[in-house]
Amino acid sequence: MLDRDGFRPNVGVILLNSRNQVFWGKRLRTHSWQFPQGGIKHGETPEQAMFRELHEEVGLKPEHVQIIARTRDWLRYEVPEHFIRKEARGHYRGQKQIWFLLRLIGRDSDMNLRATDHPEFDAWRWNEYWVPLDVVIEFKRGVYERALTELSRFLPRVQPHNRYLRSGMRTQRFDRAGPARPLPIAVPAPAPGGVAAEAPAPAVPGDA
Repeated sequence: MLDRDGFRPNVGVILLNSRNQVFWGKRLRTHSWQFPQGGIKHGETPEQAMFRELHEEVGLKPEHVQIIARTRDWLRYEVPEHFIRKEARGHYRGQKQIWFLLRLIGRDSDMNLRATDHPEFDAWRWNEYWVPLDVVIEFKRGVYERALTELSRFLPRVQPHNRYLRSGMRTQRFDRAGPARPLPIAVPAPAPGGVAAEAPAPAVPGDA
């Protein structure tokens, strides 16, 4: 299904984990890495095509992800002629894509690169959001950069983690001269009338 300019409608997926790292897939039997993507079938909406491709290529279902944003308009790239099948040359030019930014709310173990008999990837990893474009096939790099840039303003805020609070450990100071001792906690001075003022509750990072 081509539009009148010779571009095939397509969707692309940028999948985030809780640290705003992105799913980065290695194409089957190649050294190229890319995001999940695929064509929109006749009668499908971009969102329906996105969920279908996400399951076919990554094994995830709609309940495993949350849609955060999508690109406003189509992003286009042209495919060099030597990558185009002979019977399509002359009327097929490339892809036009709607890109979706998703957040994984399931687990890594929910992913399955062999969900179908025609896998797209043979390996994957979590990568920093600004992926290395030099490992992306050259004619897709411009669209990747535009999609990442447009969707970057919708990145969720990552809450800082405090390993002491998470593990229930108290902060301690270690002294060479002896065993570990708890850090001193400031005690407020007595209020007028001899009653000590109530100490403020300790601030927890990320509560603000």
